[in-house]
Amino acid sequence: MVHSVTARRRWVAAIGFLSVSALALSGCAQSQRDSGGGGKQGGTLTFGAAGAPKLFDPFYATDGETFRVSRQMYEGLVGFKPGTAEVEPALATKYESSADGKTWTFTLKEGVKFHDGTAFNAEAVCFNFERWYNQKGAAQSDAVSQYWLDNFGGFKDTPDKPSLYKSCTAKDAKTAVIELNEATSQFPSVLGFTSFSISSPEALKKYDADNVQAAGDAFTYPAYANEHPTGTGPFKFSKYDKANNTVELVRNEDYHGTKAKLDKIVFKIIPDETARKQALKAGDIDGYDLPNAADWAGLKSDGFNVAIRPAFNVFYLGINQKNNPKLADLKVRQAIMYAINREQLVKSQLPEGAKVATQFMPDTVNGYNKDIKEVKYDLEKAKSLLKEAGAENLKLKFYWPSEVTRPYMPSPKDLFGAISGDLQKAGITFDVVTKPWNGGYLTDVDNSIPDLFLLGWTGDNGTAHNWVGTFFGRTDNRFNTGVSPWGATLKEALAKANAEPDEAKRTKQYEEINKKIMEEYLPAIPISHSPPALVFKSDVKGVVPSPLTDEKFGSASKG
Repeated sequence: MVHSVTARRRWVAAIGFLSVSALALSGCAQSQRDSGGGGKQGGTLTFGAAGAPKLFDPFYATDGETFRVSRQMYEGLVGFKPGTAEVEPALATKYESSADGKTWTFTLKEGVKFHDGTAFNAEAVCFNFERWYNQKGAAQSDAVSQYWLDNFGGFKDTPDKPSLYKSCTAKDAKTAVIELNEATSQFPSVLGFTSFSISSPEALKKYDADNVQAAGDAFTYPAYANEHPTGTGPFKFSKYDKANNTVELVRNEDYHGTKAKLDKIVFKIIPDETARKQALKAGDIDGYDLPNAADWAGLKSDGFNVAIRPAFNVFYLGINQKNNPKLADLKVRQAIMYAINREQLVKSQLPEGAKVATQFMPDTVNGYNKDIKEVKYDLEKAKSLLKEAGAENLKLKFYWPSEVTRPYMPSPKDLFGAISGDLQKAGITFDVVTKPWNGGYLTDVDNSIPDLFLLGWTGDNGTAHNWVGTFFGRTDNRFNTGVSPWGATLKEALAKANAEPDEAKRTKQYEEINKKIMEEYLPAIPISHSPPALVFKSDVKGVVPSPLTDEKFGSASKG
């Protein structure tokens, strides 16, 4: 199989270009030279971020705010065509696979340099793959290398957890050959994830990039991740001013492609959504992500550009089966599902266009099972199931996150209130814990501390395995399905479907898996799919809204 710039992966969901105009971004332009490309040259774009980035090494990133900053500085071998989930070459010009899908040959762009001036080539590609595969100690933690573990499996020194990755060979300077241990529907689209962007080998070595240390339940990261991120992208790292809660990037004047129009991007961290809206109206920022749906009409009438993305996400109530044996009982998990009035939640808490989720993927992904029926709210059924399970007095530790707004979770506090209120009507009581998203919440979830938690997922690509495979493809997942008798069965079924080369057979397998997940296993409760939005000043142009929230600002201009 050969894939050129115009080629399309057969299994990518058919998500077309959004029918929205490229947006216009605004701010005080430092220079106003006409770029000749549909926008003026120069200026600073200030973007209101909902939270602080975890770090600046995308391999160790797990959150949207880190990815948003990183994708401006880094590039991968492949990327996604703007406005779609369609894979296209990026640092590669083309790629081809062997008949068995295990050997992939990438032809690389020539003349590309990293931000430190060193050359991008096949040796750099292989250095990055070997770096990822050879993580040691604390860096192997799920909280650190989650994207590798979810998509490639284990590391070189974890034979009990085999890896999808086998080897990388620099055939010549512009040809990298990657060997896999088995075929997967995820490849090569997985390489478009920001986590698998290519870093400068020299910078990685110079700034001790792999020196991750555990500090209790938290981790400390080396100089590369905090101060010296070095990619090939259209913007370069300038500084992270923690005193003023800002991250600054500047244009890469040596960029190999079309150079950015903006001189600078500033990400201003404003955790409160209302404060972000006020900052936009005051002219302190030029745009922000995920405006409250209740504000969309008002923002539009005030002259701001509100662009609505497709609902390519799922919001779910996570259930950890490890700590409370009652949660390992299917009847209890079913009772929780019946107790939540999801239809009312969607109507009252989510934007127009949101809908109740019947499974853990939207209907635009191959493998979605249209025969799965929505489970309707039934309080008496919930109480009856709890009684049958001997769990009438169930008390659970329920976590919800602060200092975050996610595409699937626009107001965590309000969503928590609605869900917890419904569950309390069924007789379930709680110890409630709130922690900042990047200040303990995600760490505690990954360490299996909560019994119930609010999370979700925005698809990284259009493959079914990126959804249910990410959630349930390992028995040691955050739902602890390994404690259930069916955990290994589900893991094996997902692995088999992922390795199936025939698209029709693979789709059928995922449809059957989705049915079993919802009707026989129910490891968590899918709640909703929600269309998120971006908002900018009217003079900001060139940002194409992405169903993957994969917006890049290299094409943005002001004025």
